[in-house]
Amino acid sequence: MSTTPAPNPLVPTQDEKTMALFAHLLQLIVGWIGPLVMFLIKRESRFVSFHALQALLLQVALVIGIMVFAMFGMLLTFLTVASTAVHQPPGHVDPPVGIFLMILLIWIVAIGSWILVLVSAIVYGIKASHGEWAEYPVLGRWARKILKIGPGGTAFTGS
Repeated sequence: MSTTPAPNPLVPTQDEKTMALFAHLLQLIVGWIGPLVMFLIKRESRFVSFHALQALLLQVALVIGIMVFAMFGMLLTFLTVASTAVHQPPGHVDPPVGIFLMILLIWIVAIGSWILVLVSAIVYGIKASHGEWAEYPVLGRWARKILKIGPGGTAFTGS
């Protein structure tokens, strides 16, 4: 009578590796919805939950950052338009320079955030497909605390 050893729960199966890879890559196509779906579908898998939650936290941070940036941009634009209107002689209208600078800044931030998500999805997707418990900077630690798992999927120690 031979007994096969139980699989190690910290070593992900090929299915878990694939699902974790999809959690990272889907954020490129559908934003926060992809990681959320993967997180909810594979909730019982520590590995998939960990990777999906990291991608979801990245998307949430991105949305919050965009909202803060948009409010700052609207305020800056309003102040620039108001300042320009006050300082111009009657009948003379020049477009406010601040609006053009804001458009440039919006473009730079949009491209930069897209590159950040693209690089993160590819790098951490590859690591997930190899079975690594790779953590996003800062967000990985938050994901471990939310899921109550230690480094590498070990038991939570409370630190």
